[in-house]
Amino acid sequence: MKYSLYVIAYNDEPNMKACLESVAWADELIVVDSHSTDKTAAIAREFTDKVYQVDFKGFGHLRNQAVSFCTHDWVFSLDSDERMTPELREEIRLVLDAGPKADAYFVPRKNYFLGRWIKHCGWYPDYRQPQLFRKGRFRYRDEVVHESFDCDGPVGYLTKPAIQIPFRDVDHFLAKHDRYSDLMARRMKEQGRRFAAHQLVTHPTGTFVKMYLLRQGFRDGMPGLILSGLYAYYTFVKYAKLWEQTR
Repeated sequence: MKYSLYVIAYNDEPNMKACLESVAWADELIVVDSHSTDKTAAIAREFTDKVYQVDFKGFGHLRNQAVSFCTHDWVFSLDSDERMTPELREEIRLVLDAGPKADAYFVPRKNYFLGRWIKHCGWYPDYRQPQLFRKGRFRYRDEVVHESFDCDGPVGYLTKPAIQIPFRDVDHFLAKHDRYSDLMARRMKEQGRRFAAHQLVTHPTGTFVKMYLLRQGFRDGMPGLILSGLYAYYTFVKYAKLWEQTR
């Protein structure tokens, strides 16, 4: 059974070639870019002529636009910092050829940070959202970031992982989460969330304790400690920006 595969990207030139090389075999390969200013779109055109420019109005809107360009009944979603593995490709083929028992499937992801596969910190298996789904029964909610979804049928889980390299280094984490903290503060404001001063202390502390202790990030060595601290910092900045936007 054929399926469409879409990639969303923005100013991710360092990742694009490796990402698209891992899915160059796709029945239909679609790249949705949001007016990158680097070579992201140019690299994409080396792999497919189906490269679309879509204004960024939130990740939910962006993903639904990407799905609308897909022509097959089944769709696989891949971000530019992810890689398809041969094992996952084969599992998808077997599931679709046998007749899917669900209308959407979560996919485990192996995340790498500072040269190490992070097995703890809540980063594995890291089922973010279904990445394989039946187009007519699945839709992303129109949320600006960390978008959820609605599915009109059963949801299942695949076992073979995709690979993700979300941050090249600490500087890349900080740059990426400067944008994400803006989007999260905006989302919280739109949801009517109210700021309280204790959130600047309790929420970052809770994030660190959860990742490093409860989710055993200490077992990931120095990268686990750094990652837990970085997410605590991100949480602090997110609530500081919420205060700034709602003051």
